[in-house]
Amino acid sequence: MTTSTPSRSQAFVDYIIQLCAESNGARAALTRADNPATEYQSWEILAGFHINLEHASERMPYCTIASALARTKTSHNGTLTFGQAIARCYQDGNKETSANAKLRRVLACDEVVELCRVLRPVLRLMESREVTLDYVSLLGDIVQFRYEQNQQRIKARWAQQFYATVPKEEHHDS
Repeated sequence: MTTSTPSRSQAFVDYIIQLCAESNGARAALTRADNPATEYQSWEILAGFHINLEHASERMPYCTIASALARTKTSHNGTLTFGQAIARCYQDGNKETSANAKLRRVLACDEVVELCRVLRPVLRLMESREVTLDYVSLLGDIVQFRYEQNQQRIKARWAQQFYATVPKEEHHDS
């Protein structure tokens, strides 16, 4: 019998969810991880997961996702892809001008540090609308976004997820 090992992204998301459930202090430190002025408060936790703190392009994907998880106080990873989640934040889904603008701003990013900064308010919007994002998948995408050869593929996938999504009211109760 073969036991599958969780991906690094899955292990990180599980670790952060469990840590936040066990420690309000850790949760508080992690909520500030996506702010450049206060992210250092989360470094002890991130370093414990063997994240290279010296390079922003390696550190920021984990800071961004850890902060979002800490703020949502979720007990499990969500199910919506990033593109679907943006559309679900708006009444008219992918037909909404604001939703399209959010997606276009994300797709305009050319490097991981910029992407993480642009994602910060998008993730806060998702939190406020109680959208259940698949953080594992998003973290994997952000980590791979560091490599230029992967950026177009990731952007295309996010756009496909967004435009293939039907409006909110057709998917679940409001």
